[in-house]
Amino acid sequence: MSVLPFVFSSPLMLAALVALPAIWWLLRLTPPKPVTEVFPPLRILASVLKREETPSKSPWWLTALRMLMAALIILAIADPVVNPRVGTLSSSGPLALVIDNGWATANDWERRVRTADALITEAESADVPVSIVFSADRENDGVPGTATAARTRLAAAAPRPLRPNRTETVAALRTGLDGTRPGTLAFISDGIASGDDTVMRDLASLSPQNLRLIEGDGGDAIALTGAVNEADAMRITATRLESAAPRTVALTAFDTRGRAISNGSIIFPAGEATASGTLTAPFELRNDFARIGIDGLATAGSTYLLDDGFRRRRVALLSGEARDQSQPLLSPLYYINRALAPYADLVQPTETDLAVALPQLLEQKPSMVIMADIGRLPEDTTPAMTRWIQNGGTLVRFAGPRLAAAPADDPLVPVRLRQGERALGGTLSWSEPQPLAPYPATSPFAGMPRPEGITVNRQVLAEPTADLSQRTWASLADGTPLVTTRTLGAGRIVLFHVSAEATWSNLPISGDFVEMLRRVVQLSRSGGVTSEGGAAAQALPPYRLMNADGTLVTETGGARPLEIAAGVTPVADVEHPPGLYGSEEGFVALNLLPQDATLRPIESTDLPMPYTSEALIGSEAWSMKPALFTAALVLLLVDTLIVLFMAGTFARTNRLRTATAMLAIGFVALGVNALAPQLAQAQAIPPTQAAPTQGPFDDTRPGDEEILGHLDNTHLAYVVTGESEVDRISERGLAGLTEFLTYRTTLEPGAPVGLDISKDELSFYSLIYWPISANAEMPSPAAISRIDAYMRAGGTVLFDTRDQLSSLSAASGTSPNTERLQAILADLDIPPLEPVPTDNVLTKSFYLLTSFPGRYTGSPLWIEAQPQSTSEQSERPARSGDGVSPIMITGNDLAGAWATDDNGAPLLPTVPPDEMQREYAFRSGVNIMMYMLTGNYKADQVHIPALLERLGQ
Repeated sequence: MSVLPFVFSSPLMLAALVALPAIWWLLRLTPPKPVTEVFPPLRILASVLKREETPSKSPWWLTALRMLMAALIILAIADPVVNPRVGTLSSSGPLALVIDNGWATANDWERRVRTADALITEAESADVPVSIVFSADRENDGVPGTATAARTRLAAAAPRPLRPNRTETVAALRTGLDGTRPGTLAFISDGIASGDDTVMRDLASLSPQNLRLIEGDGGDAIALTGAVNEADAMRITATRLESAAPRTVALTAFDTRGRAISNGSIIFPAGEATASGTLTAPFELRNDFARIGIDGLATAGSTYLLDDGFRRRRVALLSGEARDQSQPLLSPLYYINRALAPYADLVQPTETDLAVALPQLLEQKPSMVIMADIGRLPEDTTPAMTRWIQNGGTLVRFAGPRLAAAPADDPLVPVRLRQGERALGGTLSWSEPQPLAPYPATSPFAGMPRPEGITVNRQVLAEPTADLSQRTWASLADGTPLVTTRTLGAGRIVLFHVSAEATWSNLPISGDFVEMLRRVVQLSRSGGVTSEGGAAAQALPPYRLMNADGTLVTETGGARPLEIAAGVTPVADVEHPPGLYGSEEGFVALNLLPQDATLRPIESTDLPMPYTSEALIGSEAWSMKPALFTAALVLLLVDTLIVLFMAGTFARTNRLRTATAMLAIGFVALGVNALAPQLAQAQAIPPTQAAPTQGPFDDTRPGDEEILGHLDNTHLAYVVTGESEVDRISERGLAGLTEFLTYRTTLEPGAPVGLDISKDELSFYSLIYWPISANAEMPSPAAISRIDAYMRAGGTVLFDTRDQLSSLSAASGTSPNTERLQAILADLDIPPLEPVPTDNVLTKSFYLLTSFPGRYTGSPLWIEAQPQSTSEQSERPARSGDGVSPIMITGNDLAGAWATDDNGAPLLPTVPPDEMQREYAFRSGVNIMMYMLTGNYKADQVHIPALLERLGQ
């Protein structure tokens, strides 16, 4: 269709341009207004000798300006329109309108309505009947009718969150025309093909006299087609229609309340119709994503709904083996961990006892539990596991020697198993390893490529039953099941008939293994499952549906319930619009486009008849009248300023500026006079009476000076028990040790500090000496909690019962101090204890020692027990606190051996009396302090030669 560059809506008004020469002549004869001068005598005298001149006509450039302004007004009244639409409807038949009202028309729907209304108006003027159909409506009536009826249907139409069904639309139009050949057939399209779209060929088959294709801004259409919750981000895939130029679109993730909680972007390279981007956020935050939207685009295609299937599941792992650290490649959980780490939050028990580990895991509300080579569970845990499955949990089990030897009536396996296993070379064996068969269509593994290169050497066999094939998700080439399943309440049990490591099959080291586990995880229920309460509802009625703008609404209209079948992906259509199906307790998201969808333009080549292509009203056709009137107004303002200047109006500007300055000076003078009394009063106030200034914020608190005084140096600390004699010996004992440290080492501690553990800050001291006394008041739970926090933070408490403690057991004959210590330790989270080993760092941190005596020598020094190395674990695990034990216990009364008076004389004798014992008591204190300050430094291999040399070995 040929389109003129522009036309005039009122072309007769152009006749006024003939009057422009007359206007020119009149303007040239009209002189400007004479300049009026004030009567200054000197100005008159200065102009006496000048010859008075009066202009006879206006300047030529002013006249040209006014002529241009008149021409613009005339052209504006004529109303020029750029790229107008001209009447081209054929009157040989009815006007047929086929209008796309799918998801891609939401952004420019008003322009489509105006375009269709213009065609209907033109048909009304030509007295031509109109047939109108919409491609996304459930039903259409294509019978030609009056223009008024067509306009009414157009006003009632609206964009829908669906893909157009043009095949049924053209069929409805064909039925309505009933063999009548349309005069003009206008297809107002979104430009996007829908499936195997042959709409242009179908429209041409109606043999219209004139075929017109009217397209909008479909080239800017972008749709989201998929979302995958990966290990560190959510990956979003999108497709676009126009792929020639590169483009970047911004993404925003919203929660259920519509709040934006994450942002990302998708970059389309030039020539690419699909691309992907990421939304980076912690998986806890990604689990709150409810929908993903494209900034600046509000359509059903640019919005992607998320449900429980897109949230990361919590998966609990249990293993019957204990070779995880020594031989990780032989561990049953190694390959499971590597396969699921990008897709799930994995948790493992801290206990090896299944009776303890399994309840701990179920308390964390996992969505799925994986058990690798575990036979029958402990009897008291089976009911809890059964309830957890019935409430919606997914149990995945892998075979192994233990499961093969388990009883055949295990209730937590999906099928009845034969005793023993099928192995290569055994009685029930193959002559060669068996490959996998194609996955069944009813399996969640359907759609995966045919497994190649995967073989099985050993497996556990299922007893043949009538429904075995229905319970099989994967099988071997000979038909024996490889993966079986069974529903139990709202949950399911899945069994892999091979082991989780590569000894029975190479499946765990294949890519199919990762995809299998990922799909099983996606089938599990999100949000976690507990063994308490009932199962969630499974109904899937329409819950929230999406409109054409991508907004969820409660109006469900005529939408039907969504049926979910294994291996079948639901597709959005007229009966099942995109939205959420289910209930508030749980729902499934149905999005507009499938994951593999790609936007492509409508095929319009090789048609049996020619057609014309044009754009919607509002993008190409526009009137120049507003721009012309605006230009004429600007010229009028310029003309006015020129006339005022030539009339001398701006010559009085200097006088006006002088008057304004005088008024400003007057106002300033009045203001100074008004403020003078206040200024004088302020100067009369003596400095000593001036208001105090507010200094910086002072956040000091009582006791801060004392704390700062303890931070200047290392201080030994002891617990104040409230007994004067015990506290005196503790203070003098630490003072004696401080003096010994200063004399024998480079450490020069400050004065000892007594601590009230209920309120004093404990973190300033690396070691706290606590003399246990049964007569002292029992510490409060809050004080014990503070001590526990201090030990967790890396501090060490040295408990001294001063009674030759030889055992921590509650046996008869224990002293009152020991009983008090046991009461204190009952409220503390302490590790296992052991006497100081001969190779411990404490024995060589400064002096080489074999024992740690005080006033007494009968009690060992107890510290945190270290795991012993075994053949399976050659290295001890790393420990916090640089290897320093958080607790030490002795009964040798160390402070009693260290205590000295002001002259350095001992206050208490040793038992038995021996000054070398006191010397070794001091050396024990030195080793303890060096151990606290250096940790396991002296345990390094670099010190072994020097230590051996000192030992004379």
